[in-house]
Amino acid sequence: MNSVKNEIYFEFDAVSENESLARVVIAAFLTRLDPTVEQVEDVKTAVSEAVTNAIIHGYKEKGGKVVMQASISGGGVLEVHICDTGVGIADIKQAMQPLFTTDADRERSGMGFSFMESFMDKVSVESKLGEGTKVHMWKVFDDCAAETQPLLQAAVWNSDGRL
Repeated sequence: MNSVKNEIYFEFDAVSENESLARVVIAAFLTRLDPTVEQVEDVKTAVSEAVTNAIIHGYKEKGGKVVMQASISGGGVLEVHICDTGVGIADIKQAMQPLFTTDADRERSGMGFSFMESFMDKVSVESKLGEGTKVHMWKVFDDCAAETQPLLQAAVWNSDGRL
């Protein structure tokens, strides 16, 4: 069977209320991989942290747009990219250190990137001052569907269970 790559592109306002929307969208998108509840929660948490970073640190809560791009490819690999055109990160290596925060006055924990790295298989960050930040995350669902299938085919059931 040929693998089908499925992609989404979702742009939304950089307001805190939309962080939960991003979580729901990514959870719905990855259901075709038949993930466990724990796997869904892991991805939702990582996406939530990336979106929150964009809103709070990238845009300083002054508005803008956040883009979430995601794809599922053969072999059950989920790619998620969270992008903003905010202020950017001066030192990515430092920003990714546990407990580092640029917003200590507002009691930020500095654990956003650490959570992303804990819940996803791979995380990388690109950023330019004054141009914004792109967070790239990958998670392999090797114990889920081996290949993505067209939605209609994935919904077919037989007497032995799901095809």
